[in-house]
Amino acid sequence: MKYVKQFGIILGVTCAGEACKHLIPLPVPASIYGLVLLFSLLALKIIRLEQVKEAGVFLIEIMPLMFIPAAAGLVTSWGQIKGILLPLCVIVPFTTCFVMFAAGKATDCMLDRAGDSADSVAGRKDGEQHE
Repeated sequence: MKYVKQFGIILGVTCAGEACKHLIPLPVPASIYGLVLLFSLLALKIIRLEQVKEAGVFLIEIMPLMFIPAAAGLVTSWGQIKGILLPLCVIVPFTTCFVMFAAGKATDCMLDRAGDSADSVAGRKDGEQHE
């Protein structure tokens, strides 16, 4: 029953994302609205992580399975893709590497900030002054 409730919460936020897509005239996918809403609800502690954690972990574990319909859709679009195959073969690896690099740098920055915060808190506890 716990999983049903957790999936229900996630589904409710997803439905709210769909509603936002229809109400807000921006070219933003409903899934992005849903992610932003869920992040906001978690950050504001309206929804606690424990209320959606197990269902979220399950969804992340089966995520590769969710790409099968998209891949099947590409197969049906072969006639349109065939004309731009060479540019796609160049752009896709380049953008993938770029996104991986950018995500790594962003993670490094966040870890550095977290480390600086932990050092400054530890320094204050020990009575040390950091310059």
